Amino acid sequence: MSFVTRGFGGRSRDRDDRLPPGQTLVHDFPVLSAGPTPEVDTEEWSFTIVAETGTHRWTWDEFQALPAEDITTDIHCVTHWSKLGTSWRGVSLDTLFEDVESQFDFVMAHSFGGYTTNVPLDELLDGQAWIATEFDGEPLDPEHGGPARLLVPHLYFWKSAKWVRSLVMMPRDDPGFWEQNGYHIHGDPWQEERYW
Repeated sequence: MSFVTRGFGGRSRDRDDRLPPGQTLVHDFPVLSAGPTPEVDTEEWSFTIVAETGTHRWTWDEFQALPAEDITTDIHCVTHWSKLGTSWRGVSLDTLFEDVESQFDFVMAHSFGGYTTNVPLDELLDGQAWIATEFDGEPLDPEHGGPARLLVPHLYFWKSAKWVRSLVMMPRDDPGFWEQNGYHIHGDPWQEERYW
């Protein structure tokens, strides 16, 4: 397993009350990945929500036709860096879940390349999460999860799965990739929920 950290500029002495405990402000956008960056062509890309009541699927063109929102938010990585006031554009999970019926309370995000992460459904709804396709007014770079990534900014950034391809409803809060390898099952940066 290799970790890419290109762009991480080191620790800053700047402090801001928007920084959770143990975080350091950065002005670049560090790249951290387990394994190679998948090459995902938008002609081949689709996004799926799988529930016990059925499957909902969008092609890239169908996804682009959905109402998108501009999001300005802070992001916090479990490796102690935070980037404040980041600008994204994406489709709210509220929009995507409008026609999804499920009795399950948990979701497993699946990515191209095999990555998974778990998130409680109530942490994805009510304006808390998006499938983002743009960063800083440009299409999302592959190294940052393009063409589309999950964006759940109130949790540590490993929960914002890069190269997202599906959300699968689950009856239990089963751990995903990093959670199986020692990261916290939930990941709240304000509570420093870094590890089990």
